[in-house]
Amino acid sequence: MHDLIATTALGEAGPRADRFEGLSIAENPDFALVSVAARLDRQEGLSAAMKKAFGLALPDVGLSRAKGALSAFWTGPDQWMIEAPHDSHEDLAAQLGAALGENASVVEQNDGWVRFDIEGPRASDMFERLCPLDTRRMQPDAVSRTSIEHLGCFVLRRDAGEAFSVLGPRSSAGSLHHALCTAARSAL
Repeated sequence: MHDLIATTALGEAGPRADRFEGLSIAENPDFALVSVAARLDRQEGLSAAMKKAFGLALPDVGLSRAKGALSAFWTGPDQWMIEAPHDSHEDLAAQLGAALGENASVVEQNDGWVRFDIEGPRASDMFERLCPLDTRRMQPDAVSRTSIEHLGCFVLRRDAGEAFSVLGPRSSAGSLHHALCTAARSAL
């Protein structure tokens, strides 16, 4: 029998948190993530099914939206990522698949992405050293795809303060974390 031990994307038993003056970077493994794409000519049906089953209206281009435990962010034409707390929504893909039926293709993404939550008044100072995204101008609930250290990432502005999330490929979690921390130190 194998004694398997769950680890975070950074290979540790628990999520890593790094603190800098005016900035924190915290690995967040406690979310379920599912991609949803409307099937051909089914976008309206998908929107209606999502609203009926979960009360969540799918966001427009470059936006995110939350309702209850679920949040969605736009990733491309007729495509979204849906997030929820992992402990209460471990089977999120199955829930979405059952509710959306033939309107959408639903794919679990839990182990494909790593999420870092960044907070503090120096967050935009850090981002301007990382990517061409102007986070100072991002409105609350805005989302943008950008490149950070040659990695395709999503940056979400979580609220009106300085709270952001960066989602990147889990296979490059160490490189992405290193880039974030290096830029944070550089911003001091």
